Amino acid sequence: MPAVATQGLEHQAERAKSRQGFLLGLPAIVYLLVFFVIPLGIVIAYSFATRTRSGRTELNDWNVEAYRRLGEDVVRAVAFRSLWIAVLTTVVCLVLAYPLAYFISTRSPAVRNMMLVGVMIPFWSNFLIRTYAWRVLLDSDGLFTQMVSAVGLGDGRILFTSNAVILGLVYGYLPFMVLPLYASIERIDWSLVEGARDLYASGWMAFRRVVWPLSRPGVIAGSILVFVPSFGAFVTPAILGGNKKGLMGSYIVDQFLDARNGPLGASLSVVVLGVMLVGTLIYFRQGGRTL
Repeated sequence: MPAVATQGLEHQAERAKSRQGFLLGLPAIVYLLVFFVIPLGIVIAYSFATRTRSGRTELNDWNVEAYRRLGEDVVRAVAFRSLWIAVLTTVVCLVLAYPLAYFISTRSPAVRNMMLVGVMIPFWSNFLIRTYAWRVLLDSDGLFTQMVSAVGLGDGRILFTSNAVILGLVYGYLPFMVLPLYASIERIDWSLVEGARDLYASGWMAFRRVVWPLSRPGVIAGSILVFVPSFGAFVTPAILGGNKKGLMGSYIVDQFLDARNGPLGASLSVVVLGVMLVGTLIYFRQGGRTL
């Protein structure tokens, strides 16, 4: 009898703890429901709606016409251009971030903390302001242009080009690559590297066979955290690229505001959300568990 009573009390305690957890998380649940789930449902519904000749979106005639238009040449060109810029941004961030993360992780704790603060300093200011600052630097009479012209490397005018967009994206998302790489490299047991060197492995061989495989979770996580927002970026291409070459983010905005084609813009938004969802699932499956 005491054992049954004890089990009943434990069950009641678990139920009370579950209710308490639900009540504590209720504000967050309501927030996500109102500002994420419902808007996402509206976007998905719009993607199956019909656009009238006057530019209105009607929800009474469901169809997949907007998804059929995703195969048009202009849409595919925008998608491939966005994909190429996102991949290039990710690769450049990885090449720049890996040596920096490796260097930070091998410093003393005091120097390490100070350098990590330096990596996170850009987050202390608004992303839009930082992007406009790059526009000032890359302008025809900006500091960057004047320095490039002074050393005889051409006129240095890259504003409103793809190079300016990639530069802005790399600057904006580089910390998202550095921090996961640092977290992964900092946990490596360096006695394994010493063991590899004792077995006559060269520095490059020790890196390729020991350090790189052990830091791969950080590479995966950082690559996804950079690629996903770069693929659907809007602010940086609009400010530094001038929207001369349409990318996915600006093309979606144009469909909603200028072309007044809500179904097509919504279907493109669903595709971008799908890419982000796949990237997030890969992150949690391969990178997130080990970081």
